[in-house]
Amino acid sequence: MGAAMRRIHVGNALSAFGLGFTVPFLYVYVAQVRGLGSMTAGVVLAVFAVAALVVLPFAGRAIVRRGPLPVLLVALVTASLGALSLGLANSATTVVLSAATLGAGQAVMSPALATMIVDCSSADTRSRAFATQFFLQNLGLGVGGLIGGHIVDTSRASSFTLLFSIEAAMFLLLVVIMSTVRLPHTPKIEGAPQARGGSWKQLLGNRAMVQLSVLGFVLFFACYGQFESGLSAYGVEAAGISTSALGTAMAANTAMIVVAQFAVLKFVERRKRSRVIAAVGLIWAVAWLTAGYAGLGHGSQTMATAAFVSTYALFGLGEAMLSPTVAPLVADLAPAGMAGQYNSAFALVKQLALAVGPAVGGPMGASLHGPYVVTFLLFSLGITYLAIRLGRQLTPVQNQPSLARSRVVAQGGVPAEPVRAAA
Repeated sequence: MGAAMRRIHVGNALSAFGLGFTVPFLYVYVAQVRGLGSMTAGVVLAVFAVAALVVLPFAGRAIVRRGPLPVLLVALVTASLGALSLGLANSATTVVLSAATLGAGQAVMSPALATMIVDCSSADTRSRAFATQFFLQNLGLGVGGLIGGHIVDTSRASSFTLLFSIEAAMFLLLVVIMSTVRLPHTPKIEGAPQARGGSWKQLLGNRAMVQLSVLGFVLFFACYGQFESGLSAYGVEAAGISTSALGTAMAANTAMIVVAQFAVLKFVERRKRSRVIAAVGLIWAVAWLTAGYAGLGHGSQTMATAAFVSTYALFGLGEAMLSPTVAPLVADLAPAGMAGQYNSAFALVKQLALAVGPAVGGPMGASLHGPYVVTFLLFSLGITYLAIRLGRQLTPVQNQPSLARSRVVAQGGVPAEPVRAAA
């Protein structure tokens, strides 16, 4: 990695660390420590999603016009102000406004950092770069949550103020680090489509990107949108999983990602992206069958717990396969100069799925156990179908970037230059 990419990965890790540092404790902080009740705490959690949905459509245009680095710096300062004010807030109004500021800043960080990765990588290195990003994000979330959990004390509001103050200072430190990044010119394919006026209209006219966005919504809805809502409720209500076992399941998910991420990378890099995503759908279908056994199989409690933990581990395996596949594909579908717009659009799709997923899955997982498992089993099989269909819209190099290194095109009997990497 070059110096710029190293700094970008530091930024990814620290931003994830900040998220893990405070978000797991937001509900307790608002409802109990500040004494504002569960209703206000629920509103605060919803505000994060709403703020993201509001700012992301504008973030893409700003990244295209101004570049990802200035947008990232503004997002970091905004998040820092939001974190600091949230730690000092003691009324419902100030807590909600502070959460909106923090949520808006954090939402913009993701597409800005992703666009910087695109600018510092080629098709040869992009899958590994995004895999490293995903690895560091999970590591940052885990370490942040672990350290934050040892700092907070529900009997002392000052411990939460300290927590948010450290997060705010960390974002400002990240401003200093990212200010030193010098982005190189991005490698492009000769003859690649160029951005034209009406960027949103152009994006919606890209059939492959539209299909990938639909697929992305189903991916995030059926997996990430269920982790801390429907699936955990199902585990507790249907399978009798204890809170400690639920924590073990989440740890198994993270451990699988950490162990499997680079082990599966070489396998993924030499396969068609559409087939990799299709395989993830099948793996997640097995995960939902395993979850079905945990809650509906009438086995022993030990077997139910083991099956439930395995469900989270199988989801982690699928996530490790997706990280070097989906995000690079978004970048490769973007015309020259439009990576920021495409990354922001995909982040918007993700936020929609993460907002709708818990709202649908939570009540189903808690009470409609059989229909819940069947519904998301079908969604997982739908991922496989949508991935195969997407593959028909992709060029050979978009679907399998390794072809750009190995293919030699004969022109008049004379070997031509190898096809160069797509942006």
